[in-house]
Amino acid sequence: MSFEVIKKHKTFGGETVFASHQSKATKTEMKFSYFLPKQKVDSAIIWLSGLTCTEENFITKAGAQFHLKDSNTMIICPDTSPRGLDLPNEHESYDFGSGAGFYLNATTEDYKENYNMYDYIVNDLVSLLKDSFNVNKISISGHSMGGHGALVIGLRNPEVFSKISAFSPIVNPSQCAWGQKAFTGYLGDNKEDWKNYDACELIQSGKLHPAKILIDQGLNDEFYPNQLLSENLEKVCKDKDQELELRYQDGFDHSYYFISSFIKDHIEFHLD
Repeated sequence: MSFEVIKKHKTFGGETVFASHQSKATKTEMKFSYFLPKQKVDSAIIWLSGLTCTEENFITKAGAQFHLKDSNTMIICPDTSPRGLDLPNEHESYDFGSGAGFYLNATTEDYKENYNMYDYIVNDLVSLLKDSFNVNKISISGHSMGGHGALVIGLRNPEVFSKISAFSPIVNPSQCAWGQKAFTGYLGDNKEDWKNYDACELIQSGKLHPAKILIDQGLNDEFYPNQLLSENLEKVCKDKDQELELRYQDGFDHSYYFISSFIKDHIEFHLD
């Protein structure tokens, strides 16, 4: 799958690159960023960002490049939704529509044509990594809505994604306001369909990952616990024997200050 480079910056001997390509899944142009270390790469981490974010937030704020500069692993950061559309209610709120694709395949009439971010990650982005960069190992991580995406996509595709980690993920979206709004708008009212995109429900149904999952959650996070429901994931992982390391970090919030403080741990987790 070909792509167009928009701009690039030398970074620690490697390159931070901003690019775009035509997506089969969303039927739109999709933008993404990536860091390519100076060594030849053989593996990649996909990073999924949260509500309101674009392909720029993580790559400019998290400081991941420093921790990957001497590795053979790249990191790639897609946008969080299709762009350039004008669908009903798409631009009216921060937690639905533009910038809030929730990493699912929509089935409602207004959104099913373009809002297929699950397929975009699993098919388009994975194909791009294999075809354009010749990577043979891929893992996945993310923050908030992107943490939800990383968990769901990783749990449903353990043969594709070798490891899963997340910061402040929405772990049980069918039980919180963010998820209920998004799922109703994208998937409709049948709550059985929601279970396909809920990490807690997936684990409850037996979809486990063979590797340990790593999560960091700040205790000063303004969305914890009501939207994130971290303890629900702890419980279901214990009940179903899914190995999980969930670290509660005192004093940390929901921001990239939190992510940058622990990104080294997550990168080392994926490199191991």
